[in-house]
Amino acid sequence: MQYLLQMKNISRQFPGVKALDNVDFFVRPNEIHALIGENGAGKSTLVKIVNGIVKPDAGEIYFTDQKVNIRHPQQAQALGISTIFQDLQLIPVISVGENILLGHELKFKTGLINWKKLHSRAKDILTEMNSDIGTRQIVRKLSIAQKQLVMIARALSHKTSLIFMDEPTATLTSHEIDNLFKVIRELKKKGKTIVFISHKLDEIFEITENITVLRDGQMVGTLETQSTDKEEVIKLMVGRSLEEEFPKRFPEIGAETLVVKKLNTRSKLRDINFTIRQGEVVGLFGLVGAGRTELARAIFGIDDIESGKISLDGKPLAIKNPKDAINSGIAFATEDRKTQGLILTMSVKENMTLANMKAISRFNFISRRAEKEIVNQFIKDMNIKTPGMDQFTVKLSGGNQQKVVLARWLCSNPKALILDEPTQGIDIGAKQEIYLLINDLVKKGLAILLISSELPEILGICDRILVMFRGQITKEFSQHEATPENVMAFATGVNGLQN
Repeated sequence: MQYLLQMKNISRQFPGVKALDNVDFFVRPNEIHALIGENGAGKSTLVKIVNGIVKPDAGEIYFTDQKVNIRHPQQAQALGISTIFQDLQLIPVISVGENILLGHELKFKTGLINWKKLHSRAKDILTEMNSDIGTRQIVRKLSIAQKQLVMIARALSHKTSLIFMDEPTATLTSHEIDNLFKVIRELKKKGKTIVFISHKLDEIFEITENITVLRDGQMVGTLETQSTDKEEVIKLMVGRSLEEEFPKRFPEIGAETLVVKKLNTRSKLRDINFTIRQGEVVGLFGLVGAGRTELARAIFGIDDIESGKISLDGKPLAIKNPKDAINSGIAFATEDRKTQGLILTMSVKENMTLANMKAISRFNFISRRAEKEIVNQFIKDMNIKTPGMDQFTVKLSGGNQQKVVLARWLCSNPKALILDEPTQGIDIGAKQEIYLLINDLVKKGLAILLISSELPEILGICDRILVMFRGQITKEFSQHEATPENVMAFATGVNGLQN
């Protein structure tokens, strides 16, 4: 058997959009195969077709050399195909064991569930994965990384031979990613085949053997991982060469804008001191739990400050809530754009203007003309791909959703902007557009605090770097001083505070 999965000439059209156009996708048995492409390239549609969630308009699917017509997810599972979607489909209020064997619980002849056998079988599956997660734990109490393992265990409970993993590392720490990769390699050793979907090219080159690239609904190439490089892959993904992954900028840094002195909170932060100047990007790096998001929340008035001072353009601020922060000239784009950054059931127009209704109001009434002018200008300036301002944001790609978030805060005319994981979960082309936008904003005099868990991003676009460990800033580096090794040393406490 040369191929485990063969998808031939797959096409699918939605109203106004050709999602897939005669796509061929072949996966060999017992390999780790990357499926990549920009948002909107067709990856999700292809995965939904092989799982029976979406029906193709044309094309054929062969699994283990047999032609199959997959009409629903249960049929895909019966064949041995499972998918672990980015939004983990677990029931949070029941146990790990119940989630693993959901739908095919072990029962007595009477029809009652044999709980002892259920938990024993679930434990056996987890043990095969070298996981010590307790089968009686309630799922809502697990970390994201543990939930990922429960989803993998559920797939294995179905006698799966092919597992699709959709952005499995999007919210994991570097340590959790290492552990997940160990599990994936163990699965391969045991004869499983993995299709790995990710925007993170470093991970693609670390874990996979072959890479299939989709662009604009078409398959543009399948490459052997060890025989290619990032530049070639990026060119296939975006249709052009990205000469600089992190666009060069020649900063003109001005006066002090945002100054934080001796800031403390009850729960996490201790003696935080830093300054951001006009036209400067200051990066904030640290491992999960270091206190990065807590610092952003404290500055923005979401979390209470126990002691310390915050000033903007030399003026002391008394920030008790986000409204105070916005009125003072501070904006905060949260890392969780889908639940905290946007109201997905509202339009692009409504999301953009939420933070500054004054800009579109006349005598306490919304001026539709002013609203239209402002929103259309942001759509144009930020190259937001949308059919129009009335489009629901839930229908936009991740990169375009992030641009809407940024547009909302720019609409409030801030002097200081806090960006928490601004490129998380978006593709390489959209990332570069965000970087170019950041460069443009600081060129206009904005002061930016950029929080990121991607060290190459921090090193690539920041003028200075603050490193956090256990609620404290342990080191400040200039862009020229910072290296991956010394930044990580202070982020892990090796050269920092360890009390």
